[in-house]
Amino acid sequence: MSDQRLTRRTFITHTRDAGLAVAGTIGLAGMAGGRGGGRGSLLAATQRPGIGPNDRISIGCIGVGDRGFGALMQEIKGEAAKHNVEITAVCDVWKPNLERAAAKAKEWFGKEPRQFARFGELLALKDVDAVTIATPDFAHTPIMIEALKAGKDVYVEKPMSIELAGANQALDLARKDERVVQVGTQRRSDGRFRAAAKEWASGGLGMLNRISAAMYVNQPRWARAFGDCKPADVDWDAYLLNQPKRPFDARLLRRWQMYRLGTNGLAGLWMVHYSDSVNMITGSTYPACAVAHGGRYVWDDGREHDDTFHAVLEYPLGKGFLMDWAMGLGNSTGVHFTLHGAEGTMDLEAWTVSSAGGKAGRKAETRKMKAEAGESHMGNWLECLRTRKRPNADIEYGHQHSVATIMAALARETGRRQVYDPVKREITGV
Repeated sequence: MSDQRLTRRTFITHTRDAGLAVAGTIGLAGMAGGRGGGRGSLLAATQRPGIGPNDRISIGCIGVGDRGFGALMQEIKGEAAKHNVEITAVCDVWKPNLERAAAKAKEWFGKEPRQFARFGELLALKDVDAVTIATPDFAHTPIMIEALKAGKDVYVEKPMSIELAGANQALDLARKDERVVQVGTQRRSDGRFRAAAKEWASGGLGMLNRISAAMYVNQPRWARAFGDCKPADVDWDAYLLNQPKRPFDARLLRRWQMYRLGTNGLAGLWMVHYSDSVNMITGSTYPACAVAHGGRYVWDDGREHDDTFHAVLEYPLGKGFLMDWAMGLGNSTGVHFTLHGAEGTMDLEAWTVSSAGGKAGRKAETRKMKAEAGESHMGNWLECLRTRKRPNADIEYGHQHSVATIMAALARETGRRQVYDPVKREITGV
């Protein structure tokens, strides 16, 4: 995040000046607060007007690249009959993505979906009940905000937001209008992580004091070929959304994860899953402060974001604990995810718990954790569109992981410790 990062000029002004624009997803990579009532909180006593229990729900898909098409649309298709839903509209700034998605939706549902390059036109469709958003990260929140204003329920890919003001606004809108928002942090629906949360809550591992996690690969992640991306096939103004104007650059479409325009680096791209898992398992919500460091030490390929990154965050749950998270693209050794209590350790890579590292005199017996039943993350959202209950990865949890990853990215960018005030919902550098 620098002068090239997402600037929060008023989105209404943008949509007036540039026309309602869509940011397309071009090969999105990814895996796969207080609890506010959690999944079981009934948001509304009745269903949203216009949708009866037997009515088919109409879904529009905004951003239909590798993630939006290859994962989300496929998942909707797999759950369509069970939940009586169909994809009726698709949107992407890159014509090949748009045409592929439209052809497949027609094959699946028997009729031609409406096609758009600009998301505002899709959101204006009164018969579209809900939308998926799988665009580059910088467009997640601006599009989600407009979708909420348009009265749509939302499934938004992670990270929910890379800037705090938009995250705050989206959370407020969702609560005000009782919208169903599912964030694409699928571990919330994973039976293994549900079991890990119950295991930790049992108290057998003692007082939590440290969490350590790292994801390492040895490859130039996201350095995709971009020669097939031609200016004539791209609505470039729509892609830039509320970013400063600049000449067409296919690298920013195909390799957006490598650039400040597209995201806030490894924190937003990957740390989000770990931050969300920590909250899910421990019951924590927001970090109190964060520091970070990193650099480009391996890949000299034009990327603006670090290829090696390390952050440390302090959480105020109970007596407090530290979480350190690292990612590197130059050596694949050292992948781990461990929670350390005064009486033992939980290993979320091996899915074990043991007394290892606990107080002296205890035998370090290790046992496997048993997974609970999980469910389809997409199916959970589709079910909640009718029940009006909060989904597994409700927007409140998305707000929490957004704060953590934004703090880590800002700490790296500024070289200053970042502090979060949960009352004012503000991040400041000190």
